[in-house]
Amino acid sequence: MDLVRTSYRPEDVTILLKDVTGLVEPQSTEEREKLIQSGRHYCEMLPIEYRPSEKYLEMFEYALKEFSSVTADAVGRMSERIYSACKAPVLVSLARAGIPAGIMSKHYLGKKYGIEVPHYSISIIRGRGIDKNALDYILSEHPAENIRFVDGWTGKGAINRQLYAALSEEKYKAIDPTLAVIADPAHLTRLCGTHDDFLIASSCLNSTVSGLVSRTFLRDDIIGKSDYHGAVYYGELIKEDLSYRFIEETERHFDMSLSCGEDTESICALDDINPDVLNVGRDFGIDDINLIKPGIGEATRVLLRRIPYRILIAEECEEKYISHILQLAGEKNVAVEKYPLKNYRCCGIIKQMSDV
Repeated sequence: MDLVRTSYRPEDVTILLKDVTGLVEPQSTEEREKLIQSGRHYCEMLPIEYRPSEKYLEMFEYALKEFSSVTADAVGRMSERIYSACKAPVLVSLARAGIPAGIMSKHYLGKKYGIEVPHYSISIIRGRGIDKNALDYILSEHPAENIRFVDGWTGKGAINRQLYAALSEEKYKAIDPTLAVIADPAHLTRLCGTHDDFLIASSCLNSTVSGLVSRTFLRDDIIGKSDYHGAVYYGELIKEDLSYRFIEETERHFDMSLSCGEDTESICALDDINPDVLNVGRDFGIDDINLIKPGIGEATRVLLRRIPYRILIAEECEEKYISHILQLAGEKNVAVEKYPLKNYRCCGIIKQMSDV
């Protein structure tokens, strides 16, 4: 089985995903959305990659300039909390948003503590679970108690709950299911850099800030029982690749005098649905909470690869946090309105295709 190609350096990450390049026909956003809402699982399809406009790429550069130091601080604090919990961590990032977070954490810990931190990336899919073949391989190479899962941010917590469910199996019970993230606005984990919902520049783009790798893919006709979950390599976008631009600009702001500090924020119970999500569902008549995507990262994803209904912006949100969202919403003629969000700066709502 060939592993998916990537523009990330092999010393930075081993991506345990099967290369399915050329085996999956990308589908339009509208076609995928109709299939998803009629019962087809999103992991059985891949989207046509969004090619950002010149104006939108300016927003990415703005995000880098404005928030790289904030991101670096959060990566450092997340890494300190990982190290505090385990002095010989094996990072397992959740593909694909978790990969740059894992790479930066690996670099931070190596530079500060002089340790060689193994870093793998594997797939976990809401409703389908974790890639057990990939996880079993990691367990054959490293002690279970050293594994630490890493992602970019939390939204509603669906992946967090999926991770806990996956690791409840007897053979995985020695693995700590606590997810480490750069930003945790959902208040689900103490292994985070911050609970603030801020703009992480990597959330602005798709594969061109993720090593040219697609989101993960799982379909029985292409992924066999002994295979890893799949992904596509977008080699045709190599000239547009900004993966290391994001990483290097962020790492330029690393502060090695950081400590993890004490996290005094309250943490939500695993099965709790954030009140912001419940309120949006009530006020907009949405029964399926999977159509509600809270947080800057998730709202951006709605605009990049789903059919948006509208974008809600917290009443006190400064425009600097969501300028790229306003740009995308304008390009796609998506309604934007103020809403009394408490934990998140914005929230995306996916259009119910039955209303189209």
